[in-house]
Amino acid sequence: MDLRQHIREIQDFPIPGILFRDITTVLNNPAALKAAVDAVGALAEGLEFDAVLGPESRGFIFGMPVAYNSGKAFVPVRKTGKLPAETCRKEYSLEYGSAVIEIHRDAITPGRRFIIVDDLLATGGTAKAAAELVEEMGGIVVAQIFFIELTELNGRKLLAGQDVRALLEY
Repeated sequence: MDLRQHIREIQDFPIPGILFRDITTVLNNPAALKAAVDAVGALAEGLEFDAVLGPESRGFIFGMPVAYNSGKAFVPVRKTGKLPAETCRKEYSLEYGSAVIEIHRDAITPGRRFIIVDDLLATGGTAKAAAELVEEMGGIVVAQIFFIELTELNGRKLLAGQDVRALLEY
């Protein structure tokens, strides 16, 4: 299935000059959703990992079924204040300010191996922060896997030295 045909393009969203790649049309089509999740999961084949880590919120959409289909655990990365137990946090810079992500402290143990799965690699800020947080907590990031990579934003450059895999590139 050509998943590009199921991705809606919206001009000038969220601001003028931006061409937004809308994946809700993939999510709303059962065959496209299954093909997308299966293809993203296939990018993890051959990797040795213990759990899938998914950044809020679209990392949940792809990460959770990849974890389920792989028979692995799923660890959510949330915005600050959303996790109920003790957390570790990481503040990072965005083009327009800063953000904070958190992971439950007991979800990352020394030597536990993770793949990070998300919908989009753009500038790489969230992906880099998630990987750094895992590593600061003693975990190992085996690979970062994305449904879409926006190559012109050079997010892969920010993730230099990591195994970065993307299903679709624009």
